[in-house]
Amino acid sequence: MVNNTRTNPSFDALIAVIKNQRALSDTDKNLIKKAYEYSQKAHTGQKRGTGELYFSHPYETAIKLAEWNLDTATVVAGLLHDVVEDTEKSIEDIKNDFGEEVAFIVNGVTKLGKLKYREASDKNDKKDLLAENLRKMILALSQDLRVVFVKLADRLHNMKTLTGVALAKRKRIALETTDIYSPLAYRLGMQSLAGELEDLAFPHIHPDEYKWILSNIKDQYDAQVKYLEKVKPIVAEALRKNNIFPVKIDYRAKRISSLYKKLHKQGVNFKQIYDLVAFRIIVNTIEECYAALGIIHQLCPPLPGKIKDYISLPKPNGYKSLHTTVFCLNKKITEFQIRTLEMHREAENGIAANWAYSQAKNSKNYLENKAVFANKKELQWVEQLKNWQKDFTDPKEFLKSLKVDFFQDRVFAITPNGEVIDLPAGSTPVDFAYNIHTQIGDQCIGARINSKIVPLDYTIQSGDMVEILTQKSKKPSESWMEFVKTGIAKRCIRASNKNKKGSLLLKDPLQTEIKIAASDRIGLLKDISTVISRSHINISRLNVPKTTALPIIRVICDTMNKERIEKLILKLKNIEGVKEITYRHVQ
Repeated sequence: MVNNTRTNPSFDALIAVIKNQRALSDTDKNLIKKAYEYSQKAHTGQKRGTGELYFSHPYETAIKLAEWNLDTATVVAGLLHDVVEDTEKSIEDIKNDFGEEVAFIVNGVTKLGKLKYREASDKNDKKDLLAENLRKMILALSQDLRVVFVKLADRLHNMKTLTGVALAKRKRIALETTDIYSPLAYRLGMQSLAGELEDLAFPHIHPDEYKWILSNIKDQYDAQVKYLEKVKPIVAEALRKNNIFPVKIDYRAKRISSLYKKLHKQGVNFKQIYDLVAFRIIVNTIEECYAALGIIHQLCPPLPGKIKDYISLPKPNGYKSLHTTVFCLNKKITEFQIRTLEMHREAENGIAANWAYSQAKNSKNYLENKAVFANKKELQWVEQLKNWQKDFTDPKEFLKSLKVDFFQDRVFAITPNGEVIDLPAGSTPVDFAYNIHTQIGDQCIGARINSKIVPLDYTIQSGDMVEILTQKSKKPSESWMEFVKTGIAKRCIRASNKNKKGSLLLKDPLQTEIKIAASDRIGLLKDISTVISRSHINISRLNVPKTTALPIIRVICDTMNKERIEKLILKLKNIEGVKEITYRHVQ
């Protein structure tokens, strides 16, 4: 790995980075200079594992925060973030010398770093300490995001200089980065940072695979770049003829970690990866984004199902762009990404690109424990995360659920009202229902995806329109535990299936399975559930085959009463489209 940090920290260079982003008052400049000299003096004589002066680390942290266009208090905190932990200075010293706001951020970063995963003596203790550290991270997120920005910048430089750490520790730190910090950056919309952290961690986690990819990727990469160089003037000319003058047309190379995931998961070779290098077109307005998309489609026919509009329907982390994959020159499959300059900045730096923390010194939000950006829709998950983690007492379950529920690959489902719901990959309609509300999850009897009835164990795909069908007084089935993905769904199902003695997940009582053969139509499932509900019979589970011309709807009812079942069947036969009904008792 290449250590691309600066060997000679320079105050003027730091100020130049800030001025490249925003105006800087003399007062702020003087405060930054004071912090620069304060940190440099406090770390005198200290060196890092790489042999560099220790001050190079807080300096690089501050540089990154400046590049993210964060406020002066955050940059100052970046310079000072290790002073309390690694020198004789106290948080009171920071407060006296730099004020309450800076001290609050530094103290938050210090707390995040106090519990070290490597200090635990055994496996269980390690999980306890890691869980506790993550709870502190969640608390910091909910109080002031600037604490987490400093921590992310700190982790980025540590990953760039990981060769200075003992070999035995590198994989642990790399795994922690991949499991927690990279997904956290992604959830904050910081796409570029998330990818960079994963790429920095990859050679330490998969050293052999890393060497293999490097040895095989160059020829394929060079070939695709050469091809795109031929296409670029053709695209630029077509845009120019339509009075669109892009800010930039460049390439986006697929990250090594992403490439490995695709090769590993899909079992493809390098020649089958058409987005190894993709076009990126940056224009001035949203109108030009759509116009450019149309022009590209006139030049090159698009692949069906490969047009993604993240402008009208952004990802929950705020990402906006148009993606399309087309048959380009010589029918070669090529990917294009089209966005405005503002969208590009947000894609690179996420929520940090739209820093909206105004007049912090007067509002005292940092002292009142009010979340910065709490009113932003794309950060509602921060408050959800804060409330969610309170329900876990077992560190092992907490860690497992945290990775699945918040930090795993995501899919984006849509409610009938057009709201985007962010779920972990592999989620089912039951997970979707519990994500909306516990009561909706408990009362779920079926689901309709893109207007078609699907079984409850259906795997939701990004862009699916999901409608949950419910029945009042319905209770969740224990059998759902076999396919639900999220921790919140599992926890709610367990809670509802407790009996008076307190045992978890008892076997279902004797039930009746009703099979209904019917012609598929809109409203069929609703009509069936309504008839059953009006008969005062509880539906335990309702399932439908994924593909069939004549659906066989399978309903499990919580009753063994033959008379009630026969009366119900007579009513069901009167429903439009129902062809045949059979039933049997099940355990």
